[in-house]
Amino acid sequence: MKDKLRQMGLVCAGIVGGILISLQFSVLAEQDTRQSLPIEELRIFAEVFSAIKQGYVEPVEDRKLIINAISGMLSNLDPHSSYLDAEAYRELREGTQGQFGGLGIEVSMEDGLVRVVAPIEGTPADRAGVRPGDLIFKLDDTPVKGMTLRDAVQRMRGKP
Repeated sequence: MKDKLRQMGLVCAGIVGGILISLQFSVLAEQDTRQSLPIEELRIFAEVFSAIKQGYVEPVEDRKLIINAISGMLSNLDPHSSYLDAEAYRELREGTQGQFGGLGIEVSMEDGLVRVVAPIEGTPADRAGVRPGDLIFKLDDTPVKGMTLRDAVQRMRGKP
């Protein structure tokens, strides 16, 4: 079993290395100066990946580890960089193109509840008297506590 996990870790490290190498080659095609791959850092990444696969308290899917590694890599660059999966990217495009309806409020999550940051002027929330700082405990008959902000926002979207 241990050998099998080790082999899987090495295979995954090889896949990640292959992806990084292919990305590096596409970058090199566009650049005049050549930069080498950080082989030592990739080796450390592969070792950590393998250690997690072998010793973490519960099994972790390779895909989850790799996506979390990519997400961490981007989120640590600056406050504006992040990795979006297909669904999050679709929501971002929808939100920035203004092609959705709803209550007309900007919200955040605080202590497991949805907090109104600001109602948007002229929207149903504004006309209903929703104010900054209001807390939303339930959406229809469903308690908000335990929902993610994404789930709560999805439930609030729809025709105004």
